[in-house]
Amino acid sequence: MAVEIHYVVVREGKEKMSFANKKDADAYDKMLDLAQTLESWLQSAPVALEETQLEPLSLWLAEHKDTLAQVLRTGQMPQEGAKTQPEAESNVDTIASGRKPKAA
Repeated sequence: MAVEIHYVVVREGKEKMSFANKKDADAYDKMLDLAQTLESWLQSAPVALEETQLEPLSLWLAEHKDTLAQVLRTGQMPQEGAKTQPEAESNVDTIASGRKPKAA
């Protein structure tokens, strides 16, 4: 019998994602905190966004924070070969739909 340790990120009583190590779980939790802050901020925008658009947009912005920071800092898109995003697939659709994401 094997023993496995999983670090689970839980938000509002719902399991969002399970990780094999604490570092990845903490990073994901931090990304969700940023997405929540962005969602609150986007609600004050002069453009009316539907609730169904706010969450996926804020999650996407949080997942791409490095690219967003570079665009804001330099006023330009990152170069094609520049590595500013994680290699992992986006979880925005999975999280926004309420489905349980795949364990990493």
